[in-house]
Amino acid sequence: MVQAQQEKPDVVQFSGVVSSPDTLMGIMGAHVYVPKGGRGTTTNYYGYFSFPVLEGDSVVVSVVGYRKKSVKIPFQDDDSFTMIIPLEEDTTYLPELEVLLFPTEEIFKDAVLAYRLPNQGDINNMDANLNPALLAEIYRNMPMDGSMNHRFFMQQQTEYLHDGYGPRYNPLLNPFAWAQFFKSLKKNKN
Repeated sequence: MVQAQQEKPDVVQFSGVVSSPDTLMGIMGAHVYVPKGGRGTTTNYYGYFSFPVLEGDSVVVSVVGYRKKSVKIPFQDDDSFTMIIPLEEDTTYLPELEVLLFPTEEIFKDAVLAYRLPNQGDINNMDANLNPALLAEIYRNMPMDGSMNHRFFMQQQTEYLHDGYGPRYNPLLNPFAWAQFFKSLKKNKN
């Protein structure tokens, strides 16, 4: 009795380019993988990929913005298989969003001025502590000798260097700028 021997599928080097259908430009970062085998790769900057597969494997190609595509590796005599895989775009439509503006500048000013911050007490304390007369009095009564002057200068230099290489601060997060903005709105309102 002769038993049919089942041959193991050969290993094939599968390579190619994943491209967009219109331009045939390579798609960078596309996933090319064999789901059952748990192996795969991603395309490089030019859309090129290469990895070993078995004959008869189903290879899935997926990337955000395009439809998934499945490719079956054929049984062949060669030990390599190359192809161009064009993907179809998959557009996702979001629901419409309507943005309404304030009809006039006056209504906008009224809405901004009517808004009360939850920490209004802190803002009032800040205004009291930043009183120019109080700051001038503190400056006049603060003794500054040579060593303090040198330390102040060195701190200023350090801050200058830190600002040159450090993070840039967002002016929208500056409470003093917001306070000045609200004051200017109130002044223009009156």
